[in-house]
Amino acid sequence: MENKIKNFTDLIVWQRGHRLVIDIYKTTLNFPKDEKFGLIDQLRRASISYTSNIAEGFGRDKPNDKSHFYTMALGSLYEIQNQLIISRDLEYVNSKQCNIMIDECIEISKMCNALIKKVKNFT
Repeated sequence: MENKIKNFTDLIVWQRGHRLVIDIYKTTLNFPKDEKFGLIDQLRRASISYTSNIAEGFGRDKPNDKSHFYTMALGSLYEIQNQLIISRDLEYVNSKQCNIMIDECIEISKMCNALIKKVKNFT
């Protein structure tokens, strides 16, 4: 029997993004306090934006609307990667931890691209 996707939380691209949000929140707890309105805020917002856009896209009826929000989510993943590189270069996060999160962003982006292509095929 096939598992039917009933909610955005059933999407693996959302689930993995949610885990990334949690990882980013935990990682940014160790950032300098003067980054509260800088990299901490930017990383957290971008990660939440990813999962929020997946959720909003899921709730849309038209394939073009869905792909629009999924594409916006994809952009947030690239923001996260950029901000992680900056965080690594400022030595707020170690290279190993940074690379793990960047690799996860890359894997999630591949899944998100596949979702976008699938949705566009319904137009």
